[in-house]
Amino acid sequence: MGKPVPQSGICNGCKKEKSYIVASGRAEGLCKWCYRKDIWKQRQVKCPRCERMRPMHAKGLCNGCYNSVFQIENVRLGNRQKYHNISSELYKQITKECVVCGFNKITELHHLDMNHDNNSVDNLTCLCPNHHKMVHNRLHQKEVFNALRDKGFTVPEGFKDDNLFKNL
Repeated sequence: MGKPVPQSGICNGCKKEKSYIVASGRAEGLCKWCYRKDIWKQRQVKCPRCERMRPMHAKGLCNGCYNSVFQIENVRLGNRQKYHNISSELYKQITKECVVCGFNKITELHHLDMNHDNNSVDNLTCLCPNHHKMVHNRLHQKEVFNALRDKGFTVPEGFKDDNLFKNL
């Protein structure tokens, strides 16, 4: 028995006029998109990286593991352009090493004026994850701001003292 012959018609699933409707078999009366959505079930395999039962994407890996192994740089590049609207060359130049401690293994982009819409070169600097977390924490913010001022950066005053409000 050969393959079913496709024909034009209205799909029983989406009720749209399609040029590829299967005339017989499991997919009878469905377009290929409705068949894939409603009837066809992708085979589940155990991903060797995360060891979960997931549909195989490519190279024996699930979609998440494949992207984190093979596409992570493309994802990061897209995020740089989407969230910061700066070129990848400028991003790499700014985020070479933490300006406070010199750490260069993992670095993050920080907006000095805390305004994420202001992507001027003067407003962007590089911090390691520890110093970046400290900048956004009231307890340690002044320490990092003072270190940035000593390096010649213009930074805001920071949060006002909370003790003023605790006595009310």
